[in-house]
Amino acid sequence: MTETTTNMRETPAGRLVRSVVLVGMMGAGKTAVGRVLAAQLNAEIRDSDAEIEASAQLSIAEIFARFGEPFFREKESAVIARLLAGPPCILSTGGGAWMSQANRDLLVDQAVVLWLKADLDLLWQRVRHKNTRPLLRTADPRASLAALYEQRAPIYALAPHHVLVAPEWSVEETTAHVLAALADAGAIEGYQR
Repeated sequence: MTETTTNMRETPAGRLVRSVVLVGMMGAGKTAVGRVLAAQLNAEIRDSDAEIEASAQLSIAEIFARFGEPFFREKESAVIARLLAGPPCILSTGGGAWMSQANRDLLVDQAVVLWLKADLDLLWQRVRHKNTRPLLRTADPRASLAALYEQRAPIYALAPHHVLVAPEWSVEETTAHVLAALADAGAIEGYQR
């Protein structure tokens, strides 16, 4: 089943006029914040990983195991392009989607891109008990996460907009900071702080 949700709110926080793409490490909150953001804006949320899983009828972990990461990244790029061709939405991408220069060019051209920047300790707190992260299926998953963070953080920093995620913030509080940043970026009309 495709991960597409529209949650209607009586009084939306504003109107989405440009697609929004949340990027960041696994555990940063892209999907959770994306869902709340979509609900507050009465917008559709699309999840590129969920779209890939639906199309392949396999989990991301199974795709990695059977076909490898390069195959997955190729499919991911095609799905992102297809999703951005539709009406404005909240697009949640996998943690590695932003690593591709072609994806970065496409995303920045067709959407407002925001990095949910979370520190390594917070990320580890959020992902350490999950077995759905293929890149952490290693002898030392925390070290693997740290290596990914070190490799990816400079690339995530290329995103035009950033929100630093505080460990004490709830999903709703994080979303409020994201809404403000998106309003400043021109992705939302009529947003009242």
